[in-house]
Amino acid sequence: MAKQKLSLPVRIFIGMFLGILTGLCFLGSPEFTTQYIKPFGTIYINLLKFLVVPVVLFSITDGVVSLKDLRRVGSVGIRTFVYYIFTTAVAVIIGLALANAFVGAFPRLETSGAEYAATGSNVMDVIVGIFPSNALQPMVASDMLPVIVIALFAGAGILAAGEKGEKIAELVNCMSEVVMKIMMMIIQITPIGVFCLMCNVVAVNGPSIVGSLAIVIGVAYLGYLLHVVLVYGFSVRFLSGMSPIAFFRGMAPAMICAFTTTSSNATLPLNIECCNKMGAEPEISSFVLPLGATINMDGTAIYQAVATVFIASCYGITLTLSQMAMVVLTATLASIGTAGVSGAGMIMLSMVLSAVGIPVEGIALIAGVDKIFDMGRTTLNITGDATCAIWISKQERARAAAK
Repeated sequence: MAKQKLSLPVRIFIGMFLGILTGLCFLGSPEFTTQYIKPFGTIYINLLKFLVVPVVLFSITDGVVSLKDLRRVGSVGIRTFVYYIFTTAVAVIIGLALANAFVGAFPRLETSGAEYAATGSNVMDVIVGIFPSNALQPMVASDMLPVIVIALFAGAGILAAGEKGEKIAELVNCMSEVVMKIMMMIIQITPIGVFCLMCNVVAVNGPSIVGSLAIVIGVAYLGYLLHVVLVYGFSVRFLSGMSPIAFFRGMAPAMICAFTTTSSNATLPLNIECCNKMGAEPEISSFVLPLGATINMDGTAIYQAVATVFIASCYGITLTLSQMAMVVLTATLASIGTAGVSGAGMIMLSMVLSAVGIPVEGIALIAGVDKIFDMGRTTLNITGDATCAIWISKQERARAAAK
């Protein structure tokens, strides 16, 4: 019988565990890990940074192009898009509020005297800055908000071009697929990168840094729970006129599948079946749910907000209100470009960190337990898709009855 390979999350966890053990062995001489082990982790971080721009550019452009169904279903698409963006923004705000409430429990890393500060400016400068005067400069500088705007306009232009834009749309779709394959290649070496970076972090800071992981996981799951109860419970009860208990009972198979597979795309067929059984119109669920698997990432948004504050705290960075507003905006827009596959959230987190000037290498602190985050955030993602499908279906039935 062929040997069964360990799954990627297991390998990442093993890499983190071995990194912690190795770091403990070098507690007395962290210079060795800093000089000879950390550089390999830096290579992994450089690969993440290199990938952010192409992932955002092609994924978001492809996501906008996929909205061509808006012309076919009319206002259904617009209402779906607005619903998804609104709930994602609320998710980021919940994540930031909780993370800041617990920020005192987060640790501070030893950074060899280096001082870090998150980048930020006033609101009007941010608004002006997201509309670039040069298409290439934001990509060279990895200035992510302008890159997102470029991708949104590119997608809108392809749609507006109609038949002439179809060839470009196909090219963008192919490039998006290529970039996703590269992303999976880089994700495969995550165990090595996590080992090298975690080894150095523990050698420099000691084992106390490890205990903080339980706190940040707890904060994220508290955010997931609040979002389910407050946002989804409100939506199901008052927008859809359905009992939240009946909704969650009907969604249980899809939620369990999402929790175990950590993939919105893999859960999509079961999610459609559950929604249809609960009364969603098949033509609505077949449009709303696949679109949600692409652009609706409430769980990912909470994870990004909590992780951003945690990593900022580790580097002694205190985010201002304007910088947190930047996190809300970036994480909300980043949700459009997050692939519905396991592990993609880390790539987009590096984008959010870059947007406010937080060291991307801080991802190593939570990469080893990313699977635990991923189970909860994927479950939240697909549940949000379902609440929208139920709501839109009710509205469409009401419109049909009024005719």
